Amino acid sequence: MPRLLKRVASIAAVTIVAFGAIVLLPGPANSAERQLETVRVEGGTITFRVAHQQGFFEKHGILIEPVDSGTGAAMIDALARGQIDIVDGGLDNGIAARAKGLDAVIVSGTSLAGQELIGRAGITSIADLRGKTIAVDSTDMQAALVLKKMLRSGGLVPERDYQLKVVGANRLRAMRENPEYVAAMLAGTQASLAKQEGYVLLGKSLDSIGPVAYHGSFVLRRWARDHADLLTRYIAAEIEAQRWILAPNNREAVLGVIRKSSMPGVTDRMIEDAYEEQVRGRGALTEDLRLDVPALQNFLRLRAEVEGTWNGSPPAASTLYDLSYRERALKLLRGR
Repeated sequence: MPRLLKRVASIAAVTIVAFGAIVLLPGPANSAERQLETVRVEGGTITFRVAHQQGFFEKHGILIEPVDSGTGAAMIDALARGQIDIVDGGLDNGIAARAKGLDAVIVSGTSLAGQELIGRAGITSIADLRGKTIAVDSTDMQAALVLKKMLRSGGLVPERDYQLKVVGANRLRAMRENPEYVAAMLAGTQASLAKQEGYVLLGKSLDSIGPVAYHGSFVLRRWARDHADLLTRYIAAEIEAQRWILAPNNREAVLGVIRKSSMPGVTDRMIEDAYEEQVRGRGALTEDLRLDVPALQNFLRLRAEVEGTWNGSPPAASTLYDLSYRERALKLLRGR
């Protein structure tokens, strides 16, 4: 049974304002008691943040207990041990979990990957990366696989022609601090900031590889069956968040969300460009968390080709997802 966190919360007792500040307001004298079900989530997407900040999770009777495992490998281990209920982030972690034998299943898709290969000043082409060290967040997850594919097109092979150095998520900071790192895959405002500082664009993933599934949610299939109603409500809350983000009337508020999560030095123009990319670009957020199945299949092909996973023959994308919970969530929202 789901864990219940017993707390008294009056209807409309919590109002979210500005960009995540919480103001407690007195509720009606006779407001009913509510019980919120706690869900342990490892997440960091803009959809997840907005659902949390704007109160959509509470609206659907959910209290989020955030989890930070530190690394993808640790996260997959925590999911296997039952220490995480939902992973709301890179779908490449869910695919890696399946490749390792864990019965994880994708239940929604929030965005596509739109990353850029950025090099230090003086690096003008992929060929210039020969004999150099490149900063990555992982050697076998989405950004690194895209990187390897792009470099392979230039005739470069990892270990033989270049080295990968794991530096964490903030690869631009790592490049600033260590001149040994001459390139990295960056995205959004981080990529824009790098180019303003004199770093050079060497290629775009969407041009080189095409659309690749990026963010979404995945769970253990057994957990999904045992918590179908809870999972349905979780997805419904995120659908409402996605709609809120994409609604033109919320543009200024969304710019604030992007600004809050950006590095120091990011300009208003960069934030506006990131917003436009998320709502209208090739890597835009998906409508109502619709999983882009061809983009997922494209990623499976990429992993099979670059890493040799599944002996080089990727499975059908349909074996990795179950969108029935999303369909139930849409039905739930239509009934409100």
